[in-house]
Amino acid sequence: MKKLVPDPPHQQRRDPDLDRANAHLLQSLKNTRPRPFGLRDAQGHALFAVQPGVNAEDALMHVALLLKCAEEVSDEITERASGIERGLIWSMVHSVEMARAVVEALLDGARTRD
Repeated sequence: MKKLVPDPPHQQRRDPDLDRANAHLLQSLKNTRPRPFGLRDAQGHALFAVQPGVNAEDALMHVALLLKCAEEVSDEITERASGIERGLIWSMVHSVEMARAVVEALLDGARTRD
């Protein structure tokens, strides 16, 4: 049966302690510092690096995107796997999903504070 009257919107109660903790966390996050990663040449130079001065929120948004890509690739691989490999891949997918959820929750918290 179809409802004639929609459910009222959920009222979110703001927790002032949580808001203060979120504000403190976001203020304590500084811009990125240079961080080389990946394989290095014979002299020890890395081809890739996180650039210095990237805003923490922008960096988290990029991390969320990278985790989403990893999740999609893992889902695709899982369809072709069998046996124990499938279980291992699903474990990885779940870990990536949880990490992305944490990053997106941090970003959502930053947006509601603004």
